[in-house]
Amino acid sequence: MMETAETEAAASRFEALWQEATVIWFSGGWAMIAIAAIAFLMFGLGIHVWFRLTARRFGSVGEKTWRRWIDDTPEERRGPIGEMLDFVTGGRTIKDTVTYFEELRTSEIAPFERDLRVMRICVTAAPLLGLLGTVTGMLATFAALSSGSGGDKTMEMVAGGISEALVTTETGLVIALPGLFFQYQLVRKLESYKAFLAHLETVCTQRLYRRLRGTLTSDARSALPDSATRP
Repeated sequence: MMETAETEAAASRFEALWQEATVIWFSGGWAMIAIAAIAFLMFGLGIHVWFRLTARRFGSVGEKTWRRWIDDTPEERRGPIGEMLDFVTGGRTIKDTVTYFEELRTSEIAPFERDLRVMRICVTAAPLLGLLGTVTGMLATFAALSSGSGGDKTMEMVAGGISEALVTTETGLVIALPGLFFQYQLVRKLESYKAFLAHLETVCTQRLYRRLRGTLTSDARSALPDSATRP
């Protein structure tokens, strides 16, 4: 019985809070619809980028492990890192390896940077739309004051204009500030991914260089006559 009463009380409080939030939301006017669309787009893109970067699992595989996957145990490669190594280690020359890594960065990094640019635009646009709603609300307020009719109707129109001006400004800032911090975290995560790809390219290039150098040295020794190779 006590749990049921607590659940009903919590449900009633949530319903009252929802109704109050709905009233405040619709008091902001038409600009609230645009701000809501921007918020859904911005946070939707952010969550999409976050899950895609997390799915790359570049921080979950130790460096010793993927270094061993390059030459020693390529048959143990698995996951996204293993797929990357399968793609970039197929070249026979250093130029081929560099080309493969350029293609990898184009296919991997470019979509993230595009989505983050859109997020940056949304972060900038949200407070601007709030400011636009503030201007329209103040215009409605001045129009009500200039009507000169007085009475409760005029005061209601003035209160509505002021409410629209304040609510849109607050909502734009409330949307933009978390979006700004969220985008900053995503940029840091993307920079870590870029650093990982650069480090991976360096290791793969060095391994290929040493392997090619050893092959050339062996070929040069085999080309020498037997008398030249004897002590």
